[in-house]
Amino acid sequence: MTKTPGGKTVYGASIGILMLETRFPRIPGDIGNALSWPFPVHYRVVRGATPDNIVRGDPTERMDDFIAAGRDLVDMGCDGIATNCGFLALLQDEMAAALGVPVATSALMQAPMVQATLPPGRHVSILTISEATLGRAHLQAAGVPADTPVVGTDAGQEFTRAVLGDEQEIDFAVCRTDLLDAAATLTRMHPQTGAIILECTNMVPYAADIRLQTGLPVYSIHSFLTWFQSGLMPRRFAVDFDDPRARF
Repeated sequence: MTKTPGGKTVYGASIGILMLETRFPRIPGDIGNALSWPFPVHYRVVRGATPDNIVRGDPTERMDDFIAAGRDLVDMGCDGIATNCGFLALLQDEMAAALGVPVATSALMQAPMVQATLPPGRHVSILTISEATLGRAHLQAAGVPADTPVVGTDAGQEFTRAVLGDEQEIDFAVCRTDLLDAAATLTRMHPQTGAIILECTNMVPYAADIRLQTGLPVYSIHSFLTWFQSGLMPRRFAVDFDDPRARF
Protein backbone atom coordinates (compact mmCIF):
# COMPACT_ATOMS: atom_id res chain seq x y z
CA MET A 1 0.00 0.00 0.00
CA THR A 2 1.31 3.47 -0.95
CA LYS A 3 0.51 6.25 1.49
CA THR A 4 -0.07 9.83 0.36
CA PRO A 5 1.78 12.46 2.40
CA GLY A 6 -0.10 15.39 3.93
CA GLY A 7 0.95 18.54 5.74
CA LYS A 8 -1.47 21.11 4.29
CA THR A 9 -4.95 22.22 5.26
CA VAL A 10 -6.20 22.92 1.72
CA TYR A 11 -4.98 21.30 -1.52
CA GLY A 12 -5.14 22.22 -5.18
CA ALA A 13 -4.62 25.98 -4.91
CA SER A 14 -0.89 26.62 -5.08
CA ILE A 15 -0.92 30.45 -5.21
CA GLY A 16 -1.95 32.68 -2.33
CA ILE A 17 -2.70 36.32 -3.13
CA LEU A 18 -2.30 39.07 -0.54
CA MET A 19 -4.98 41.70 -1.06
CA LEU A 20 -5.14 45.32 -0.01
CA GLU A 21 -8.21 46.23 2.03
CA THR A 22 -10.64 47.70 -0.50
CA ARG A 23 -14.31 48.10 -1.37
CA PHE A 24 -14.19 49.12 -5.03
CA PRO A 25 -15.78 46.72 -7.56
CA ARG A 26 -13.56 44.17 -9.29
CA ILE A 27 -14.55 42.88 -12.71
CA PRO A 28 -13.23 39.68 -14.36
CA GLY A 29 -9.60 40.21 -15.26
CA ASP A 30 -8.89 42.05 -12.02
CA ILE A 31 -6.61 40.07 -9.70
CA GLY A 32 -9.23 40.28 -6.94
CA ASN A 33 -11.95 38.62 -9.02
CA ALA A 34 -11.49 34.86 -8.61
CA LEU A 35 -13.09 34.29 -12.03
CA SER A 36 -9.95 35.82 -13.57
CA TRP A 37 -7.90 32.71 -12.91
CA PRO A 38 -7.84 29.40 -14.81
CA PHE A 39 -6.72 27.75 -11.57
CA PRO A 40 -7.84 28.00 -7.91
CA VAL A 41 -6.21 30.64 -5.70
CA HIS A 42 -6.33 31.56 -2.02
CA TYR A 43 -6.82 35.16 -0.86
CA ARG A 44 -5.90 36.94 2.36
CA VAL A 45 -6.70 40.61 3.08
CA VAL A 46 -3.97 42.66 4.76
CA ARG A 47 -6.04 44.85 7.06
CA GLY A 48 -5.16 48.53 7.05
CA ALA A 49 -3.22 48.35 3.77
CA THR A 50 -5.13 50.52 1.30
CA PRO A 51 -4.48 51.59 -2.30
CA ASP A 52 -3.74 55.11 -1.12
CA ASN A 53 -1.26 54.30 1.67
CA ILE A 54 0.56 51.69 -0.41
CA VAL A 55 0.76 53.58 -3.71
CA ARG A 56 1.20 57.06 -2.27
CA GLY A 57 2.82 56.08 1.03
CA ASP A 58 5.57 53.76 2.21
CA PRO A 59 4.65 50.05 1.93
CA THR A 60 7.64 49.03 4.04
CA GLU A 61 5.86 50.44 7.11
CA ARG A 62 3.45 47.48 6.78
CA MET A 63 6.07 44.84 6.12
CA ASP A 64 5.20 42.82 9.24
CA ASP A 65 1.50 42.77 8.30
CA PHE A 66 2.23 41.39 4.83
CA ILE A 67 4.61 38.78 6.18
CA ALA A 68 2.09 37.65 8.80
CA ALA A 69 -0.66 37.34 6.20
CA GLY A 70 1.72 35.54 3.85
CA ARG A 71 2.56 33.03 6.57
CA ASP A 72 -1.16 32.35 7.04
CA LEU A 73 -1.42 31.50 3.35
CA VAL A 74 1.65 29.26 3.43
CA ASP A 75 0.23 27.49 6.48
CA MET A 76 -3.05 27.08 4.61
CA GLY A 77 -1.22 25.19 1.87
CA CYS A 78 0.08 27.74 -0.66
CA ASP A 79 3.35 26.98 -2.44
CA GLY A 80 3.85 30.54 -3.70
CA ILE A 81 2.71 34.01 -2.65
CA ALA A 82 1.69 37.00 -4.78
CA THR A 83 0.37 40.48 -4.02
CA ASN A 84 -2.21 42.65 -5.69
CA CYS A 85 -0.21 45.86 -6.09
CA GLY A 86 2.86 46.45 -8.24
CA PHE A 87 4.16 49.00 -5.72
CA LEU A 88 4.74 46.13 -3.29
CA ALA A 89 7.91 45.28 -5.19
CA LEU A 90 9.52 47.17 -2.30
CA LEU A 91 8.69 44.17 -0.06
CA GLN A 92 9.99 41.48 -2.42
CA ASP A 93 13.31 40.52 -0.83
CA GLU A 94 12.12 40.62 2.77
CA MET A 95 8.97 38.64 2.04
CA ALA A 96 10.80 35.96 0.08
CA ALA A 97 13.30 35.58 2.92
CA ALA A 98 10.62 35.44 5.61
CA LEU A 99 8.11 33.15 3.90
CA GLY A 100 10.46 30.50 2.55
CA VAL A 101 8.44 29.97 -0.66
CA PRO A 102 8.59 31.72 -4.05
CA VAL A 103 7.15 35.24 -3.89
CA ALA A 104 5.91 37.38 -6.79
CA THR A 105 5.07 40.85 -5.51
CA SER A 106 4.85 42.82 -8.75
CA ALA A 107 4.09 42.49 -12.44
CA LEU A 108 7.14 44.72 -12.97
CA MET A 109 9.36 41.72 -12.19
CA GLN A 110 8.67 40.49 -15.74
CA ALA A 111 10.64 43.35 -17.27
CA PRO A 112 14.06 41.65 -17.60
CA MET A 113 12.52 38.53 -19.18
CA VAL A 114 10.36 40.53 -21.57
CA GLN A 115 13.29 42.76 -22.52
CA ALA A 116 15.31 39.66 -23.44
CA THR A 117 12.67 38.72 -26.02
CA LEU A 118 12.73 42.05 -27.88
CA PRO A 119 14.71 42.87 -31.02
CA PRO A 120 17.65 45.29 -30.83
CA GLY A 121 16.62 48.90 -30.42
CA ARG A 122 13.33 48.08 -28.73
CA HIS A 123 12.63 48.39 -25.01
CA VAL A 124 10.03 47.69 -22.37
CA SER A 125 7.81 50.53 -21.20
CA ILE A 126 5.49 50.65 -18.18
CA LEU A 127 1.94 51.84 -17.64
CA THR A 128 1.24 52.63 -13.98
CA ILE A 129 -1.66 53.86 -11.89
CA SER A 130 0.56 56.56 -10.37
CA GLU A 131 3.41 57.99 -12.39
CA ALA A 132 3.82 60.59 -9.66
CA THR A 133 4.91 58.00 -7.08
CA LEU A 134 6.35 55.03 -8.99
CA GLY A 135 10.00 55.79 -8.36
CA ARG A 136 13.50 54.51 -8.86
CA ALA A 137 13.30 52.40 -5.69
CA HIS A 138 10.27 50.47 -6.98
CA LEU A 139 11.96 49.80 -10.30
CA GLN A 140 15.19 48.71 -8.66
CA ALA A 141 13.37 46.35 -6.31
CA ALA A 142 11.69 44.68 -9.31
CA GLY A 143 14.90 44.44 -11.33
CA VAL A 144 13.79 47.09 -13.82
CA PRO A 145 16.39 49.44 -15.34
CA ALA A 146 16.08 52.96 -13.95
CA ASP A 147 15.76 54.51 -17.42
CA THR A 148 12.70 52.44 -18.34
CA PRO A 149 9.92 54.75 -19.61
CA VAL A 150 6.95 55.08 -17.25
CA VAL A 151 3.60 56.66 -18.14
CA GLY A 152 0.67 56.87 -15.74
CA THR A 153 -3.08 57.16 -15.83
CA ASP A 154 -2.84 60.03 -13.35
CA ALA A 155 -4.34 62.53 -15.81
CA GLY A 156 -7.33 60.35 -16.66
CA GLN A 157 -10.91 60.94 -15.57
CA GLU A 158 -11.71 57.78 -13.62
CA PHE A 159 -9.18 54.98 -13.20
CA THR A 160 -6.53 56.45 -10.89
CA ARG A 161 -8.96 58.54 -8.88
CA ALA A 162 -11.54 55.80 -8.36
CA VAL A 163 -9.12 52.98 -7.55
CA LEU A 164 -6.81 54.93 -5.26
CA GLY A 165 -9.84 56.58 -3.69
CA ASP A 166 -11.43 53.14 -3.16
CA GLU A 167 -14.76 54.32 -4.54
CA GLN A 168 -17.64 51.85 -4.29
CA GLU A 169 -18.84 52.59 -7.83
CA ILE A 170 -16.60 52.76 -10.89
CA ASP A 171 -17.36 53.56 -14.53
CA PHE A 172 -15.23 50.90 -16.21
CA ALA A 173 -15.93 52.24 -19.71
CA VAL A 174 -14.25 55.50 -18.69
CA CYS A 175 -11.42 53.52 -17.10
CA ARG A 176 -10.89 51.80 -20.45
CA THR A 177 -10.61 55.21 -22.13
CA ASP A 178 -8.09 56.33 -19.51
CA LEU A 179 -5.94 53.26 -20.17
CA LEU A 180 -6.08 53.63 -23.95
CA ASP A 181 -5.25 57.34 -23.71
CA ALA A 182 -2.26 56.56 -21.48
CA ALA A 183 -1.08 53.85 -23.87
CA ALA A 184 -1.34 56.28 -26.77
CA THR A 185 0.71 58.82 -24.85
CA LEU A 186 3.31 56.18 -24.03
CA THR A 187 3.80 55.04 -27.62
CA ARG A 188 3.88 58.64 -28.88
CA MET A 189 6.49 59.70 -26.32
CA HIS A 190 8.50 56.48 -26.59
CA PRO A 191 8.22 55.19 -30.16
CA GLN A 192 10.91 52.53 -29.58
CA THR A 193 8.67 50.72 -27.13
CA GLY A 194 8.63 47.03 -27.99
CA ALA A 195 6.37 45.76 -25.19
CA ILE A 196 4.22 47.22 -22.42
CA ILE A 197 4.04 46.02 -18.82
CA LEU A 198 0.98 46.97 -16.79
CA GLU A 199 2.14 47.75 -13.26
CA CYS A 200 -1.32 47.89 -11.76
CA THR A 201 -3.20 44.65 -11.18
CA ASN A 202 -6.50 46.43 -11.90
CA MET A 203 -5.38 47.15 -15.49
CA VAL A 204 -5.66 43.56 -16.72
CA PRO A 205 -9.24 43.90 -18.11
CA TYR A 206 -7.91 46.44 -20.62
CA ALA A 207 -4.80 44.53 -21.76
CA ALA A 208 -6.40 43.10 -24.90
CA ASP A 209 -7.63 46.54 -25.99
CA ILE A 210 -4.20 48.06 -25.39
CA ARG A 211 -2.64 45.29 -27.47
CA LEU A 212 -5.15 45.92 -30.28
CA GLN A 213 -4.59 49.69 -30.23
CA THR A 214 -0.79 49.66 -30.02
CA GLY A 215 0.06 46.41 -31.80
CA LEU A 216 2.52 45.69 -28.98
CA PRO A 217 2.75 42.72 -26.60
CA VAL A 218 1.16 43.58 -23.27
CA TYR A 219 2.20 41.86 -20.04
CA SER A 220 0.41 42.08 -16.71
CA ILE A 221 -0.04 40.42 -13.35
CA HIS A 222 -2.21 37.88 -15.16
CA SER A 223 0.58 36.81 -17.50
CA PHE A 224 3.04 36.83 -14.59
CA LEU A 225 1.01 34.68 -12.21
CA THR A 226 -0.04 32.29 -14.95
CA TRP A 227 3.66 31.69 -15.58
CA PHE A 228 4.36 31.59 -11.83
CA GLN A 229 1.68 28.96 -11.20
CA SER A 230 2.86 26.79 -14.09
CA GLY A 231 6.09 26.16 -12.19
CA LEU A 232 4.37 25.50 -8.88
CA MET A 233 2.00 22.98 -10.46
CA PRO A 234 3.50 21.78 -13.78
CA ARG A 235 1.03 20.24 -16.16
CA ARG A 236 1.05 16.46 -16.14
CA PHE A 237 0.92 14.86 -19.58
CA ALA A 238 -0.52 11.43 -20.27
CA VAL A 239 2.63 9.52 -21.15
CA ASP A 240 3.28 5.90 -20.21
CA PHE A 241 6.99 5.93 -19.42
CA ASP A 242 7.00 2.14 -19.13
CA ASP A 243 5.67 1.66 -22.65
CA PRO A 244 8.63 0.98 -24.99
CA ARG A 245 6.54 2.24 -27.89
CA ALA A 246 6.20 5.71 -26.36
CA ARG A 247 7.78 8.41 -28.49
CA PHE A 248 9.42 11.36 -26.78
